[in-house]
Amino acid sequence: MSEVIVLCNGYSTISEAVDEMTANCTCTLIKGVQNIIVDTMTAWDADKITTALKSQDLIPDDINFVVSTHGHSDHIGNNNLFLKAKHIVGFSISYEDKYYIFPFDKGEEYVINDTVKVIPTPGHTLSDVTVLVKSNKNELIAIAEAGSEDKVQQARNRSKIADLANWIIPGHGPKFQVTEESRQTLRKQIN
Repeated sequence: MSEVIVLCNGYSTISEAVDEMTANCTCTLIKGVQNIIVDTMTAWDADKITTALKSQDLIPDDINFVVSTHGHSDHIGNNNLFLKAKHIVGFSISYEDKYYIFPFDKGEEYVINDTVKVIPTPGHTLSDVTVLVKSNKNELIAIAEAGSEDKVQQARNRSKIADLANWIIPGHGPKFQVTEESRQTLRKQIN
């Protein structure tokens, strides 16, 4: 099984200034057979990440996979800290200068191990992915994103994830439990 630890909670707020917002993503560690970091925040957050990893008795070289749920700058800012890891950024999988063709665009799920898989969930961006984790507490946890380039696809994928997961760690906010009421609300949005 895997342990899911939120290293830093994300946020997103619209500023009173015109055309401005403040945002940073939630950064999550999955400890298990392989160590995985999901969404590495902005380029100005390296110290936050390394300090949070140190509190878990880890250093960047202990990370086996980096998953960025999509390619926005607040989700990929510190991928370069993890040079021994395979990187998954949206639908792209790479290690050093090698890129691996994987059919996320055909709905295929990328299995990292028995407890962690990466599934395509376009919506916020057209190449969004969600990480599903079977945790030590026998919970299914989804690490996912909000906002939308494709509202119809995103509504379908939100409902799909809510049906699969007991807990969701959103891209910009604290972890929350999925209730039957929230599942029903999401189903109504796609009908």
